[in-house]
Amino acid sequence: MKLIIDIGNTSTKLTLFKGKKIIQQANIQKCDLTSIKDFIGSEVITSSILSSSKEIDVEILKIIKNYNGIILTDKIKTPIINKYKTKKSLGQDRLAAVTAAAYLYPKKDVLVFDAGTCLTIDFINSKKEYLGGRISPGIHMRFKALHTFTEKLPLLSQERLVDNIGNDTDSSIISGVYQGIFSEVRDIISEYKLINPDTVILFTGGDCF
Repeated sequence: MKLIIDIGNTSTKLTLFKGKKIIQQANIQKCDLTSIKDFIGSEVITSSILSSSKEIDVEILKIIKNYNGIILTDKIKTPIINKYKTKKSLGQDRLAAVTAAAYLYPKKDVLVFDAGTCLTIDFINSKKEYLGGRISPGIHMRFKALHTFTEKLPLLSQERLVDNIGNDTDSSIISGVYQGIFSEVRDIISEYKLINPDTVILFTGGDCF
């Protein structure tokens, strides 16, 4: 059984694989020894891998070591050609995403959208060359920015969708945030589709559903 730990800026995703089949998944807010052991239960872990967008706690490092694991870094060999100029600053979630994209869609241009704390867009071409991408604020960050950097705008949740045009302050904020991010996504897809109509588009992340 393989244990996958993905520590993001907001939450941690845990997955158990048996071969290539997903056996179990969980999304937790606090990544600690107890949470991981509760998730694993009685399963026997033969290998593991950790990807983290934050500094890794010593306790978590011990878990990975005990489960015959590795930590995804720019030093780990991957089946792609990484052409990112500042490899050390590349988020491991982005590296994992394009590596998976190259594996799932060999010999294809692939554009990966990861909607989480940030919205990241990454491109890997048919030659398995990772060329880079874009980073912009995610949905919750956009709501928070409007509240934080103004005196009167309220902090709203990201759970509601409204029409394209808001008819009060709350609905105007919600429309601005959602339609803004939708427009950004549509524009980037159109841009890459003009270059190659066969570009594969992938969506992942906690806010993509």
